[in-house]
Amino acid sequence: MLYIVGIGPGGVDTMTEEAASVLNSCSLIVGYTLYVDLIKESFKNKEFYSTPMKGEKERCIYAVEQAEKGVNTAIISGGDSGIYGMASLVYELCENRDTQIRVIPGMTAAVSGASLLGAPIAHDFAVISLSDLLTPFELIEKRLRLAAQADMVIVLYNPSSQRRADYLQRACRIIKNARDINTVCGYAHNIGREGEKAVVTDLDRLMDTQVDMFTTVFIGNSATRNIKGKMVTPRGYV
Repeated sequence: MLYIVGIGPGGVDTMTEEAASVLNSCSLIVGYTLYVDLIKESFKNKEFYSTPMKGEKERCIYAVEQAEKGVNTAIISGGDSGIYGMASLVYELCENRDTQIRVIPGMTAAVSGASLLGAPIAHDFAVISLSDLLTPFELIEKRLRLAAQADMVIVLYNPSSQRRADYLQRACRIIKNARDINTVCGYAHNIGREGEKAVVTDLDRLMDTQVDMFTTVFIGNSATRNIKGKMVTPRGYV
């Protein structure tokens, strides 16, 4: 059996019981180097196989091959394995194979980050990655523009990196064409890990904020409010 497991923010405390149980049952755990390092101490006596960034296909092929040899194998993804994770790639690779696959969900950063900030995604929201490694930035721009015009809360994954240092600023400039500069925003850094931080701000100040790949950004809709220092998007009950 090949399991595709979402490990949540990275700590065992925020992993589902099902995910932990599956990892305990597997002989081999495969994943991105950072995610393997986050869980290695909690799953001793396991065999681990990891590859760095851009090694996704290599490690998934290895996991598929080992599972087909009868090795109980898990591929791990940070957050949820079906949200910017390995699930889709594994299914593509196994389209013409008989590999038995089971996806185990995990807590994605939109959920765990929202809990730190308050209740920013209590109404309709869009999740958009600013990474253009696999998606042309022209398409990312279109999605940002339309989500902003639709007055949806927008959650940004992969908002910045050394190569993409100004991408959050570029995204904010696109969004502010449809949003007030005082729109309540927030960001969560190192969710569930050492150095965890959550900040509530506004769109104007967010444009001048430097973040990294370990940050998830939340841009409110026209109804989002700052209530006692928390980012809250009303659903309309009151």
